[in-house]
Amino acid sequence: MKKSLVTFFVLPASLFFLFISYVLAEEKASIVFYGSPSVQIIEGGFDRIAKPIEPSKMDSAKCIVEEIDGKYYWATRDRKPLIRHAAGAYITYIALDGAGYIRTFNPLFERKLVESLMSKTDIMFDYVEHMTIGLRSFTYYGHVIGGSKDN
Repeated sequence: MKKSLVTFFVLPASLFFLFISYVLAEEKASIVFYGSPSVQIIEGGFDRIAKPIEPSKMDSAKCIVEEIDGKYYWATRDRKPLIRHAAGAYITYIALDGAGYIRTFNPLFERKLVESLMSKTDIMFDYVEHMTIGLRSFTYYGHVIGGSKDN
């Protein structure tokens, strides 16, 4: 009788609570960075292709960084784990496996203070996303459209 009680009530209840804990943990993900690219550059050895991204394709090339329990993930690139590094005017999220990085302006930094030192690229775009696939590199420049206040 005791064995059947454990089998029919305690074990399923334990699995149910484990499942609920997992679901609630997933819900704690918050988007800390959301960018929409406007330019794509593909480089590989002797080739370099730079082109604007068509508005119809921007959504599929978006860049999202999530924070879950104090850890960062490249949500739009197979949830690769990232480390966050803030220095001066920039915040950089670096893939732990070396696959790439995302760099954006630190929203807590007064951008106007350094505008005279900024390049045309810094003025035109809010972020860069850089990835390597094999020996080729893919770089996107774009604009921040969301995320938490302090990235």
